[in-house]
This record gives sequence, structure tokens and C-alpha cells, in this order.
Amino acid sequence: MSDRYEGRTALVTGGSRGIGAAVCRALANAGAAVAINCREQIAQAEQLAEDIGKRGGRAMAVAADVSQREAIAAMVERVTAELGPIDILVNNAGIAITRGIDDLTEDDFDRTMLVNLKSAFLCTQAVLPAMRAQKWGRIVNISSGAARGAGSIGPHYNASKAGMEGLTRGYAARLVKEGITVNAVAPSLIETDMMSGQPQLVSRIPLGRFGTADEVAKAVMLLVDNAYMTGQTVALSGGMAFN
Repeated sequence: MSDRYEGRTALVTGGSRGIGAAVCRALANAGAAVAINCREQIAQAEQLAEDIGKRGGRAMAVAADVSQREAIAAMVERVTAELGPIDILVNNAGIAITRGIDDLTEDDFDRTMLVNLKSAFLCTQAVLPAMRAQKWGRIVNISSGAARGAGSIGPHYNASKAGMEGLTRGYAARLVKEGITVNAVAPSLIETDMMSGQPQLVSRIPLGRFGTADEVAKAVMLLVDNAYMTGQTVALSGGMAFN
């Protein structure tokens, strides 16, 4: 454990597994107290918090549906009471409903926008007062290569992630003078539950393998560490695409 973020509190949405869990571990290793948000995987979130505690860190699991404003308000209040004001927000919660254009429904579209995009807006709005009060904050949004490419999930997913990157730039421009940076990380084909059972996709990656959740977490930490970088999207694609 490092102490460079000792005294800082981080909230990671969708933090119980995959990329979110790797980000939680990286933040805890850097000394931050970490709130691990989940909607249903509370046992996994609690286990991760326990593991972080055993290694000398501070962490708590907090269940909340981050597509609902009231649930977010209650979550932020609880985290603030137990760990302190939230300094670092990682908007990682998301869903991937794979649909072809002939199968895509209005409900699929609305649900994807609600969970992938509106949640990032609601969580950001909820933590901004504390960040502005101390004139320091780091917000990192987990986007996707689908924000700029065709992707394999569907146009609803493309739109939600492209919207997240627009949200990132909009907040960055308006918060830059207040000590708050807002950036995004856009991974493609990372070895998580979403990629299970799809080994054929490796053939699309010039590097020859899926990325790892820990590699995404390193990109998140790069953005948390850098006070001069804001409004940017860091892509991790194993050479499939270049910004």
C-alpha cells in the first residue's frame, strides 16, 4: 500500500467485479479509502472490501442502483459519513445488451442510456459539491472503443458510450478552473465476463490477446495522478484503433 492518496475517498460504481474491482484495488493500493458500489453483487463487493482491509486498506461495499437519483443521494451520504467526502469518482457501472438493429427495442435503448449514461451524470452531479468545496476532484468515466467504432453490441451501446465521452468533455471544460479534472478511459475487448465464450474475437486484436482489467485500472490511475490532463479519452485497444 502507498500513501499518496491517504485522506482521499474514492467511489467506484459497478466496482464488485471485472474492471471496477481492478480499479478499486488500484485506488486502495494508492492509499485511498474506497467505496465499492454494486447493484446486486453485494457479496462480491463485501469480499473485495474485506480483501482490501486485510492488506491494510480502507474499503466499504455499498449497494445502490446508480440509475436512480434517490439511491445515489443515499449512497453518497453513507459513504461520506463512513469514509469522508468523495474526492475521486469512477463511473464504471454499465450494461451491454447485445442486439442487432432488427431486434433492438425501445426498452433496450432506454435501459442502456439510463444505466450507461444517465448514471454517470447523476453520480457526477451528486459528488460535485464536495469536490468544489475543496477545489480538488478526479472524475474518470469508463467508456468503450464502441464510442468511435462499430463494436459488436449494438448502436444503442455505441450511442451511450459516445454520449459518455461528450459528457466527459462538457464537464471538463466547465470545471477546469476549480481543480477538478474529468477524463475517460475507452477499453476494447478486455478479458471480463462480457468476453467469456468469445475467444474468436482475439483474432481482431493486433497484439494477439485480450486486454486485462488491471491494464484498464493502470490507465485510470494515470488520469487520477495527472492534474494537467482533463477532457481526454485514453483508448486501450491492443492496436485495433488509433486516436
